[in-house]
Amino acid sequence: MFHGARALLFADGIIEKSHVCLVEYLRSEYSRKGVISEGLVNSLDRMRIDRHEAVYGLEVSVRSAQAANGLKESEQFIQAAKHLLIAKGKRTSQTVPPP
Repeated sequence: MFHGARALLFADGIIEKSHVCLVEYLRSEYSRKGVISEGLVNSLDRMRIDRHEAVYGLEVSVRSAQAANGLKESEQFIQAAKHLLIAKGKRTSQTVPPP
């Protein structure tokens, strides 16, 4: 999810400095404008927090249902990011003449 979100920022000419900034940019520039669902951005943020806890927390256990749900949300986010990147590429190729 992180790398899919990061690709969207790169496509916009933005380089993020933190995971939180990445989420807030997507919330501001994509979710609030109706380009990507708020639920997908919230999923990204929740996964960011869960990852942080898993890496830096004292005790973390993940149930199989949580893992399955995380995979499902990740797939949905990646598909949405992929469609947006393809659309951005089409718009760019229409406005920029080939070399």
